[in-house]
Amino acid sequence: MSEIVAPLQAGRAERPASAGLWSRWASGRGIGVLAIILLLSFLTIYPFAMLFYGSLHSTPPGMAGEYNLNGYRQLLSKEALGILLNTVGISLGKTIPSLTLAVFLAWIIARTDTPCRDKLEVLITLPFFIPPILTAMAWAMLGNPQVGLLNQLFKWATGVNYSPINVYSWGGVVWHMVQYSTPFLFLFIVDVFRAMDPALEESSRMCGASRLRTFGGITLMLMLPALTNAFILSFIRGMENFESPLFFGAPAKITVITTEMYNSINHHATPDYQYATAIGFGVMILMFALVIAQWRLLRGRSFTTVTGKGYSPSVMKLGKWRWATFGFCVLFFFITVVLPVSQLFIGSFFRFFGFYQWDMLTLEHYRAVFSSSEIWRAISNTMLLGLGGATLTMALGAVVAYISVRTKWRGRRVIDALAWLPWMMPGMVLGIGFLWAFAMLPGPIPIYGTIWALLLAYLALGTPVATRVMTGAYAQLSFDLEECSRVHGASFFQTLSRILVALAWPSFAVGWVLTFFGIMRELSASVLLYSVGSEVLSVVLMKLWANGLAEQVSVIGLMMMLLVILFRYVQIKILQRYVTTLGV
Repeated sequence: MSEIVAPLQAGRAERPASAGLWSRWASGRGIGVLAIILLLSFLTIYPFAMLFYGSLHSTPPGMAGEYNLNGYRQLLSKEALGILLNTVGISLGKTIPSLTLAVFLAWIIARTDTPCRDKLEVLITLPFFIPPILTAMAWAMLGNPQVGLLNQLFKWATGVNYSPINVYSWGGVVWHMVQYSTPFLFLFIVDVFRAMDPALEESSRMCGASRLRTFGGITLMLMLPALTNAFILSFIRGMENFESPLFFGAPAKITVITTEMYNSINHHATPDYQYATAIGFGVMILMFALVIAQWRLLRGRSFTTVTGKGYSPSVMKLGKWRWATFGFCVLFFFITVVLPVSQLFIGSFFRFFGFYQWDMLTLEHYRAVFSSSEIWRAISNTMLLGLGGATLTMALGAVVAYISVRTKWRGRRVIDALAWLPWMMPGMVLGIGFLWAFAMLPGPIPIYGTIWALLLAYLALGTPVATRVMTGAYAQLSFDLEECSRVHGASFFQTLSRILVALAWPSFAVGWVLTFFGIMRELSASVLLYSVGSEVLSVVLMKLWANGLAEQVSVIGLMMMLLVILFRYVQIKILQRYVTTLGV
């Protein structure tokens, strides 16, 4: 009897220690979850709340004033409503053709026997990685109605005196936005085509439906969730777009929400922060309404396209038409990449933009760029923010994705929602929100006007991408892996860094590159939050262009293009090595 009782007593004696260990772990976990919630709230809820505060405050941040609704009264004026209609019209005008073109290109790459599809996919997606400010400046030089290179070539070839291309127009704004919106949508759609079971389409064909009816009634309907997601994201990006309306709309007296917000702060004798902030808050409400509309549209419907049965995506034999689809993809790459990059290259070697004679060749623009301390400071700031910001963003995204996907901890849904929120906050809106937020912080926290303001804004804007990338990677890993790590005494962060992130490192690297490019191309938030000494390249490019130094812009653009190609090459190599390792 004593032999039985002794182990039981020993077990009772050990329970308090075990319970104490579990209590400490649970307490530490709760503190960690709370810290993540507070951090995400500071990056999302706080600027959103300050956006609302600023829309009611009559004076700029940090100044005494009164609370009123004057900003919203201006927002309801005939002029402001016209600007809203301009923005919605341009966003729809670019989203519909972009989505149509992206679906067609994705179908070519995923479901046809077009030659060199893997290489064409790389070329099609390349415009997404080029900062829009570069292509905007390039097309402003290509399509200038007076001295644009394309117009000059047309006049030389035909002998006429008029210019057929004018980028300073409604068409110019939409045209430029379509060029980088299409690759963005293509990245969302192409994998949906690859994952779709062809048996569903084959059944439609066997029932007598034509290829066109099958595509419209089966394929597109099954893709409805992906298409609505892509549509809404593209529409939001159109609403927040700043570069295209600034370069092509402003000279034609076309005003949209982002340029109106920018002008209200920077081009008035007294900055009208209240009106600009009211616009931003109104845009946020519109974004929420779009998301709710999408939920209502998809609620109660089934879109199952991947089943337990094995299948391989069917490839349509196009015959001689496969060279036509090949040529279409090459043409898209030529228009969106080769033409603007060629303009930057040509423009960097001539003394004056638009005067392309042999006696105008010079290297003085390269000397001016390489000897400019402001440009080198901007390059240093951009690389520092890009490298540090991408690393911090992916680290935060890895932790958020782990809590959302790999645990059942209390508060995980709140964390996931907070990480998604910046998708619905355009860069210009978030920039104004942070402008108010940083200006209203207590004196001992000097963030306003420093490089830290830019870093926090980039962290907020990049967190949704980082979280989605790592969520997909974690979902493929077995739970046994981390259980073994924890059994052998590894801590939470050791398990996360040495096991999960180590196994998901290709996705981490891809997300890092995407985040880095997002920081490089960001202008709308940067132009509001930078100060003297914390300029980034996108801001310096805009200042040089405003000062009429298009030739120096071309030089910096070529430098940025080399960086884009280098990082894109590294990203592709990482993906290829990952696929080879998996034996795919």
